[in-house]
Amino acid sequence: MPRRRFTEKPSLSGNRRIFLLQKRRNPLDILLEKRLNCLPMEPLSPAYFRNRLAQMLADSLTGPIREGTPRTVYKTLCLPGKATVIIGMRRAGKTTFLHQIRRQRMQSGHPLERLPYINFEDERIAGIGAEHLNLLVEEYYRLFPAFRGKETVSWFFDEIHVVPGWERFVRRLLDTERVEVFLSGSSAAMLSREVATSMRGRGWEVVIHPFSFEEFLRHHGHALPDRLERLTSAKRSELEHAFHQYLKIGGFPEAQPLSDADRFALLRQYVDVAVLRDVMERHDITNIAALRRLVRHLLGNPAGLFSAEKFYRDLKSQGIAVSRDTIHQMIAALEDCFLVRICWLDAASERRRMVNPRKVYPVDPGFIRVFDRMGKADVGHALETAVRVELERRTAEAAYVKTAEGYEVDFLAKFPDGRRELIQVCADLEDPDTLQREIRALEAARSEYPGAELRLITLTPDIASGFSKSIRITAATDWFLEHVNISTNER
Repeated sequence: MPRRRFTEKPSLSGNRRIFLLQKRRNPLDILLEKRLNCLPMEPLSPAYFRNRLAQMLADSLTGPIREGTPRTVYKTLCLPGKATVIIGMRRAGKTTFLHQIRRQRMQSGHPLERLPYINFEDERIAGIGAEHLNLLVEEYYRLFPAFRGKETVSWFFDEIHVVPGWERFVRRLLDTERVEVFLSGSSAAMLSREVATSMRGRGWEVVIHPFSFEEFLRHHGHALPDRLERLTSAKRSELEHAFHQYLKIGGFPEAQPLSDADRFALLRQYVDVAVLRDVMERHDITNIAALRRLVRHLLGNPAGLFSAEKFYRDLKSQGIAVSRDTIHQMIAALEDCFLVRICWLDAASERRRMVNPRKVYPVDPGFIRVFDRMGKADVGHALETAVRVELERRTAEAAYVKTAEGYEVDFLAKFPDGRRELIQVCADLEDPDTLQREIRALEAARSEYPGAELRLITLTPDIASGFSKSIRITAATDWFLEHVNISTNER
């Protein structure tokens, strides 16, 4: 950018003119010019950050804790000596979950004074560096010296990724103080594999997805049923109506009260921000045309088989130049930022697994209607998408199965306790041919996976009732609420 011009008197010598011009300039002009010309700024003093961190500490330890819909996690929330790292899709509710943990700690007897919370995106501490983070600890123990070394203090650091070098500070805090640490941050900057490396094994990952159906019911004020088998017909109808709304609206908290038009605009904005910040900027991807085509294709074909080779040929035929490696890089980046979830073919051979198409799902069924190009979003695809994300929420590994006879089963779910389930998902079983096809695929897969439980999840379970003794026919609402009695506390 050209520098500002000034009117000069020709009678003055060159050095004298420069001196007078600089003398007349406003200090604010000098500061602005430094910013515009990217000249180095003087670093803010430690005292500056100490004062602002002290104020933020006081605010967090005296004000009310933010309320929110209780979230459920299916794994241990924290481990001794490790920092709990909350990750997930943007706007899924990670910050609210941090405050939920604070409320739970208070309910278990911890005073608010031992639950400090700091949001590092606060503009009052913009420019803070890792060298200033110890000021926060020292200021806290100046306020509460009796806690040091005697009481466990639970630190909650939100958006800590904006501080370069934060990992070293957190490791030292864990090593030198009596604390437990909870972190959240952008999914682009808090990838599980990178946190594991930078934290030297001191990070424990907890994923927060958009609302599950159970959380959706809580958010909208519906009472969770104690015994699903004892529901009256009227209550069952209410539950099924709510489930159809869940498949339509999805689970992003901010999207719940919006009209269709506003919700579509909001969800498109989520996708745009994730693509820009978490994919393009984070992974230095510059082929915007190919990336946008890929995103529209994946979100517009939920639960579909995706072949990178076929997509590469399609782009080439349209005159869009992109390499196969770049397409694979884009898919990995979209999964890293939790915009999509992927299912690979279950195969003993790694080569067979890699050469077969993968199934791709949006992270939330609410995206499906937004990116539906045909104007007739399939409730079956929304149901299968919701099942895929729920399996991940329940910490199961999910793959799809293709039998020797060519039949396909939607999911092989492998749970941490060793259980395996072959799961077929079909919204409507009214067509006898459809029912036969789903049953036949499960029975064909049984011989290849002995010991696996067979399950068919559907919106119309009464039609298939008693059809097969070896296959559990489960209403979708019942399957999603199987674990309503699991506490949101540590498991």
